[in-house]
Amino acid sequence: MLCSSKPTEDRIKEAAKEVFMEKGFDGTTTRDIAKVAGINSALMNYYFRSKEKLFHSIFTDMCGLFFEGMIQMFNSNIPLREKIEALIDHEYTMMRENPRISIFIMNELHRNPERLSQLIGPTKRIIEDSFQKQIDEAVAAGTIRNVNAQHVFMMIIANIQFPFISKPVLQLTWNMNEETFALFCDQHIKLIKESICSYLFEFQPAC
Repeated sequence: MLCSSKPTEDRIKEAAKEVFMEKGFDGTTTRDIAKVAGINSALMNYYFRSKEKLFHSIFTDMCGLFFEGMIQMFNSNIPLREKIEALIDHEYTMMRENPRISIFIMNELHRNPERLSQLIGPTKRIIEDSFQKQIDEAVAAGTIRNVNAQHVFMMIIANIQFPFISKPVLQLTWNMNEETFALFCDQHIKLIKESICSYLFEFQPAC
């Protein structure tokens, strides 16, 4: 049960985030959320009216958490290699602090793809415009392999998210507890950064 000193609406949203992350939209009831928030269902319905409305609020917040930091990185006026390393660090920190966020967003993508397409628009435009422009300039200067921004973005996202998505399998296969899994992830992020940057920047240009 959450701390009763917090404003009721905040307690409901925190409880909803916890339950939706664990059970998803379809597996969650308003009674589940009310129980975790330490309130009755009538009070919860007074604040949010419906499970759908509450879920939309949580989903929007989580997408903001997922994408807004990336947007700031993409828009930053720093060298490309430094930007890619910063994107990797940001994404890893976000996943470490919110390990269920990818599955949560993916589940909603399958349930309601239109909702995510509305929220991802600003990130998509920045990848296709400013980040692609910076990569094109580096390709023209011969300092980076000939790639497009979408592939760089996917290399970062896929490599960082996979350990968290597959955490139960990794823990079972390699006999990891929470501490050893966290250590593994810290080591893995260093390899990801070295691998991606080596592939992109340390290559032999075609003659």
